[in-house]
Amino acid sequence: MKGKSLIFVLILSLAINASILGTMGYHYYREASSAKDAPCPLSPAHQHLYQQLGLSTPQLAEMEPLAQKFHERLGKLGIAMKGENERLVELLGQKVVDPVQVEGLRKEIAGIQDEIQREVIAHILESKKILDAKQQKQFFALMSQSMATGQTK
Repeated sequence: MKGKSLIFVLILSLAINASILGTMGYHYYREASSAKDAPCPLSPAHQHLYQQLGLSTPQLAEMEPLAQKFHERLGKLGIAMKGENERLVELLGQKVVDPVQVEGLRKEIAGIQDEIQREVIAHILESKKILDAKQQKQFFALMSQSMATGQTK
């Protein structure tokens, strides 16, 4: 009985994760097909948040390479995540699903998601160092606004 409950919970968890991944994939595909250049992940206007802050020339000289490095890193992590998502779909689509393999892959996906979160936090902290107090306030207001509207791309 205990084993059946564990299998049921695992299958339920996998179904939820698969639906989330499917939704994320759909939104990624929809946004990627219409995107012209790499927008900031938190920008409601599909541009880098720092472009809305009225930065000075020296600030821009610091911010642009920082943003470029950040977006390159996120791009690589996004590609890794896409590959793991594809592997997950393949595993779940097999006639006999190996729960141990699926759990291992789930942990790998969680590790990539954790790394993405760490990169975002580090980037925000580095960006904050470049901004003056007024710009920091505006920067965090823009981030809050974009999160409130549900923009993730």
